[in-house]
Amino acid sequence: MRSPSARRPRALTTGVLLLLPLGCAGPRRAVDAAAPARPNVLLIAIDDLRADHTDALESGTPMPRVRAFARTAAEFREHHVQAPSCGPSRAALLTGRDPARSRALQNDALYGGPSRLSADAAGGARTLPELMRRNGLTTTCIGKISHTPDGRVYAYDGSGDGRDELPDAWDELLTPFGPWGRGWGAFFAYPGGAHREDGESSAPLVAASDPDQSALPDELIADVACDRIERFSATEERFFLAVGFFKPHLPWVAPALDLETNEGRATTQSATRVKTPYLHGSGEFRRYDAPWGEGLPAVDSKDEEEARAAYAGCARFTDRQVGRVLDALEEAGLAESTIVVLWSDHGFHLGESGVWGKHTLLDRSLHSPMMIRAPGVTVPGPRDGLAATVDLYPTLVELCGLEDRATRHPLDGVDLGPALRDPRASVREVTTAYWGRAATARSREHRLLARWREGAWRDLRLIDATRPDPTAEELTTAISAEGEVPARLLRHLVPPPGASRANSE
Repeated sequence: MRSPSARRPRALTTGVLLLLPLGCAGPRRAVDAAAPARPNVLLIAIDDLRADHTDALESGTPMPRVRAFARTAAEFREHHVQAPSCGPSRAALLTGRDPARSRALQNDALYGGPSRLSADAAGGARTLPELMRRNGLTTTCIGKISHTPDGRVYAYDGSGDGRDELPDAWDELLTPFGPWGRGWGAFFAYPGGAHREDGESSAPLVAASDPDQSALPDELIADVACDRIERFSATEERFFLAVGFFKPHLPWVAPALDLETNEGRATTQSATRVKTPYLHGSGEFRRYDAPWGEGLPAVDSKDEEEARAAYAGCARFTDRQVGRVLDALEEAGLAESTIVVLWSDHGFHLGESGVWGKHTLLDRSLHSPMMIRAPGVTVPGPRDGLAATVDLYPTLVELCGLEDRATRHPLDGVDLGPALRDPRASVREVTTAYWGRAATARSREHRLLARWREGAWRDLRLIDATRPDPTAEELTTAISAEGEVPARLLRHLVPPPGASRANSE
């Protein structure tokens, strides 16, 4: 098998091209006066991170380094992803395409099924890192950026051919495996080299490491990222460096000191799940062996508090690794020439609406952190306007001033540049997300839920989006499509392929 650090030949770019709708083939934008002419990009992706854990909670701040970074960046406090699961959300980020059009709604979306990326290099770029590579940036992947934790196509059990998940995208795949030996082993790691998929270990929900054991995977990822930043500084290469941390994704494994600290845990109101097509039974969470035994933690119980503390402990652990990478960028003298993006693929319910996990079309699952620091461009501070994951692709194209902007498919996002320069600017009125045959459209004030069946959007629910969680009544009460608000939001939803639009017009 090819070495993880093997450099890849660059793809030829001949053939018919589809162009970005934001003036892809035209001259590059006028560079902001203080912005670097040829910026690098550092993308930091964090798995399953709730938006509230990058802020100060009632019980403390679980991620002080991320919080400090937010004060130097544009923090999009109303960022919403386009699918509530790792694979399709990352597909939206990397392709710039809404799942309504790409139909990328499975974890294997980039390499399996009808949405898989073509292996043919002719034509426009298929993904953001491929476009960066075609423009001469050295592209490096460390950790989980696409769905697979190392950028190679293997199943959880280790079967697979190991091909690149993103064809012709990366010059380097550098994810360290440590004693776990392979990507999914490191992703589902327990201390000492055991992992959920080794066929021998149990699967505890929470596990603590101690200083005598080997470093955990996210520590190894930070080690490699810091080393690569130092080498980029020495070689003066222009780079697109993507660093993907695993935690706080399940299982909740972190150093004992992080797990034992109760500071920074969520203190939101949990609930008993109501009967509605828009909630689920927390199947991913239930597959782990919980300290309290089978099932979910009881509402308002000590078990619930401890589960939330474990999630916060993992976030705290990852926060330190993010801080190390940001420090390395500063120490290498690259902070003023590097655009830094911090993003999470989705949120996570911690008992709200009776759910533990993601996979809902509610804010707890779709609302996640996104922060952008573009030197010479970003006016630091919070942004209250809506933003979507698909907006990152066209934004980075503009910020980097790429000459070659040809893409295989048109992009669905909008450039966030106006909001970077002006905290009061708003670039979109609605965000959308899809999961199975259900969909949602969200404005600043409302979230509409709908399911496509029998040729129409049905089972409509309207939620007050000014609150973080819906009421039981909102989740269980069907509404008519005739009202002004639902009719307006329905116009933003795209039916499944081959379906007529019926009442979605």
